[in-house]
Amino acid sequence: MISDAILKYAEEHSSPELSVLERLNRETHETQSSPGMLAGPVQGMLLRMISQMIRPMRVLEIGTFTGYSAINFAFGLPACGLVHTIDINGKLEEMVRRYLKESGMEEKVVLHFGDAMNIIPTLNEPWDLIYLDADKERYPEYYTLLIERLRPGGFLMADNAIWDGKVLDKKKPDRETAGIKKFNEMVLADKRVENLLLPVRDGIMIIRKI
Repeated sequence: MISDAILKYAEEHSSPELSVLERLNRETHETQSSPGMLAGPVQGMLLRMISQMIRPMRVLEIGTFTGYSAINFAFGLPACGLVHTIDINGKLEEMVRRYLKESGMEEKVVLHFGDAMNIIPTLNEPWDLIYLDADKERYPEYYTLLIERLRPGGFLMADNAIWDGKVLDKKKPDRETAGIKKFNEMVLADKRVENLLLPVRDGIMIIRKI
């Protein structure tokens, strides 16, 4: 949605990527079949700054991938804060733990592997900040489950809310696009929240529970 030239300019005029995140970024692109799932420097810096502004005690992330966003969130935590992050793919655990250790955030991030829909109800926490970046067709289900667990005044952020512009397509959507479009409409109609759809990268829906 944003030209490569503008993205490059934004990267050049933002604080540089931390060296440990640069290494993680590079290894993700070298070893993973879908490296575009990684947040990247600009979005990663946005997540870190939001965490630094909110100073959340408890962050819940749905969709760990290689740990890039979890590490960024962890840098904004107060002393006793924790990030709980869930991913379906346990094969990436070694890589995630290695970079958590390199970043010094291994005590700040709790890893969970399995189906998030089953794991979320077992985590009895009042979440200050939730980040959703998982299977898109289930976004409406995740929202229903997560919004009840977000504290009043807390924030829920969902990645890929523009979905490469497919939300504008008039033809019958595929399951992922349909899930995102339904999620966006659910959020807009929910009187318990106020929201901003931010057109950064692939779109970030920012939701504040009133």
